[in-house]
Amino acid sequence: MLGGSFNPAHRAHRRISLHALAALGLDEVWWLVSPGNVLKPVEGMAALATRVAGARAAARRAPIRVSAIEAELGTRYTVDTLAALQRRYRDVRFVWLMGADNLAQFHRWRDWRTIARMMPIAVIARPGYDAAAVASPAMAWLRRWRRRLGQNWPGIGRLGARRDTPALYQLRFDPDPLSATAIRAADPDWHHRIPATAPRDMLTFRPVRAGSTASSRRRDRS
Repeated sequence: MLGGSFNPAHRAHRRISLHALAALGLDEVWWLVSPGNVLKPVEGMAALATRVAGARAAARRAPIRVSAIEAELGTRYTVDTLAALQRRYRDVRFVWLMGADNLAQFHRWRDWRTIARMMPIAVIARPGYDAAAVASPAMAWLRRWRRRLGQNWPGIGRLGARRDTPALYQLRFDPDPLSATAIRAADPDWHHRIPATAPRDMLTFRPVRAGSTASSRRRDRS
């Protein structure tokens, strides 16, 4: 699972997802499009349905499912969202994917140690954030549970039944420097070109309705 605002989703999201899928032996990646986030300003945040539609376009023909299930669950914090998903999808073994920028502030998330105990965490290098991630309070706690992916490693996907958590995997590869911030700066009207339809959620299979995100902003995710 890769969570975020996806405002907008872009090729770097797709690239890190496919890299994680191959490196960790996953079956697929779920993009959890957040209803909102208090760590990011409301101004410039496109409607949830628009961001889901854009994410679906970015994920086309890849083993990636795009979902706004958090809006349906009504959960406020990531720890509650993940617990709800584990209850709903009992036969699925989850891995939490995050960029190094999120690891740098992971200690600010509610019950972040609980999240680490719920499922393995894989951190993907991101230009400009690796030093802050290494020096973060969360990394100071997590580094004792670092795991390495060896040449003959069967992949997290096949080891999920062991519940070997906490577990931290650091994935390094040539990252794409593209960012949603840069896209919005260069093209602030990007969301106007997304068709004004209700895209279908790829987990619940229900349409995601258009509307503002301001009333349901998340507390702890970038």
